[in-house]
Amino acid sequence: MSRVTSERFPTTTPEERETAIEAASMAIQRGDLVVLPTDTVYGVAADAFDPDAVADLLDAKGRGRDMPPPVLISTATTLDALARDVPAFARELVDAFWPGPLTLVCRQQTSLMWDLGDARGTVAVRMPDDDLTREILERTGPLAVSSANVTGLPAATDADQAEEMLGERVAVIVDAGESPVGEASTIVDATGSQGRILRHGALSLDQLNEVLEPLGATLTDA
Repeated sequence: MSRVTSERFPTTTPEERETAIEAASMAIQRGDLVVLPTDTVYGVAADAFDPDAVADLLDAKGRGRDMPPPVLISTATTLDALARDVPAFARELVDAFWPGPLTLVCRQQTSLMWDLGDARGTVAVRMPDDDLTREILERTGPLAVSSANVTGLPAATDADQAEEMLGERVAVIVDAGESPVGEASTIVDATGSQGRILRHGALSLDQLNEVLEPLGATLTDA
């Protein structure tokens, strides 16, 4: 990927916010990378259906195809367009924690024409609790989004940190101040009838199991 000079867009007024959303959406449509805020940490985003853009995302982070990025969506109903055989416990977690810091790894729909890396027939999906980013997602469709950092360094929790690490690799940086949570999402394996934690994050195992106990279901710890 050629190096670019990123543009940074503030979001303190309604006018600035709309300009930032439009700039980010247009950059995604051009196949460029965008840094955007989420409810957890800042993310670096690419069009999930543009394999070249996804490859640029992995390259910018210094990651290989063995670490495919999650996909962010704007509405919970989009889950069934991307995933199949979603178990009942996963739907209960969606009802309780979306939008929010919960990522579900599901079996992907076989009809999807994309290349996120060596995902082995799965897709990690999340609906972020961030109105601005969901507005961008409504205009772009699903985005491949990974934490805004170079692999091995802490995830960016503000635009300054993201720009320092990725500023020469992204076209647009949407600056919405400090991330409200500052901790990555919790990742749950929902590819089978028994769910398990793949990565601990903003939601604890106890919080998740409290929702599932009335169903007679529990998650296991990886």
